[in-house]
Amino acid sequence: MTSTSFAATRRQVLGTAGAVGAGAATGLGMPFIRPAAAAGPIRIGLLEAKTGSIAAQSQYLVYGTKIALAEIGHKIGGRPVELLWYDEPSTQGAEQNFRKLVKEEKVVAILGGTLSSSALAEEAQAQELKIPYVCNNAAATEMTGKNCNSWTFRLNTPVDVQARMFAPFLMGYGKKWYFLTANYAFGQDIAKSFKKLLKAAGGTIVGDDTVPLNTADYSAYILKIRAAKPDMVLGGLAGDLATCLKQWDEMGMRGKIPFSEIAIGDTDLWAVGPKAATGLYTSLWWYKNPANTPAEKRMAADHLKMFGKPAADKSWMGWQAARSLFQSIAAAKSTDPHAIVAALEKWHDPDTGVSYRGFDHQMLLSNLVVQVKKKIPNKWDYFDVIATVPKNKADLNAVYGTAAEVGCHMPPA
Repeated sequence: MTSTSFAATRRQVLGTAGAVGAGAATGLGMPFIRPAAAAGPIRIGLLEAKTGSIAAQSQYLVYGTKIALAEIGHKIGGRPVELLWYDEPSTQGAEQNFRKLVKEEKVVAILGGTLSSSALAEEAQAQELKIPYVCNNAAATEMTGKNCNSWTFRLNTPVDVQARMFAPFLMGYGKKWYFLTANYAFGQDIAKSFKKLLKAAGGTIVGDDTVPLNTADYSAYILKIRAAKPDMVLGGLAGDLATCLKQWDEMGMRGKIPFSEIAIGDTDLWAVGPKAATGLYTSLWWYKNPANTPAEKRMAADHLKMFGKPAADKSWMGWQAARSLFQSIAAAKSTDPHAIVAALEKWHDPDTGVSYRGFDHQMLLSNLVVQVKKKIPNKWDYFDVIATVPKNKADLNAVYGTAAEVGCHMPPA
């Protein structure tokens, strides 16, 4: 792929423009700063699910991305930015759409990865096609572990790290746990990580059910949980949580046995509704958290104004991931993929203080432990923030693990 630096001479600009003609919409072989008539948009791909139970989360990821784009006036280096949103209908479909965005749409980078199964396939494509890929949602441990590559950057906290952050709170309720996890990468990663921690703490697994993704009827599983009488139910259902908790409430289980899960989106609880919502969860962000930075508060205000509803945690994730990419392209003064990767590795957000770790390209973020309110006042305000883990940001590197513990052996770009 041809480098497209800011520093091209007028002769280079005119020569390139003459070669590709006025019909070249993407301008990938052309510099950022050019005569306005010749400048084409910087095309950036979005790979977010448009259908299925996870689609609501995707919509908020896109909302956040759009706010980040509006903050920079829809331009980078004087060139307009064009977002192309493609679906993640399946693992194979996500892989095909990743290739289409790169090969046919000529995007300079891709944001996305709603589900871990899709994101792992997209990560492999980023390595093969040598295109910067910023994953804004998937939490599979191996993304920045054994599957890591120099083209992939990931925002969400890996499952095993969230488990280490969350498990001490859950063990305060007791150490007899029942596992109810979906049969895909994210759910099984949750089961593996928490079982290891529970065993090390001398706990007991009193039940362990693996359920198909998009399960419609949880009644048989709920009956088994009722009979097992665990201290805690450890879920790994993601987009299916609403279905499960509505039936949990209908069968009289709300308030009887604590339900918990990591990385649940606000949209999942909003879909449950105030009557049935319950549980303890981890989250990266909450729109009413008093600790939010001025930039985050502005984003939340913009979200309410633009979309008529409060920002979800996924809005923040889409916003923060997009900002990292947009700011890095601007800092690189180039749409060359190697230059963008180098800029992402150096990127540090002055507003929120976050960055990507060098050896695994993992964004280092504290997590919130949130609990559903006993009395939910409206259709949006569901949580009390009961802790930030780790409390001290200086402990983030230790919590996320060393290079040896993570297992990332990143090949050069």
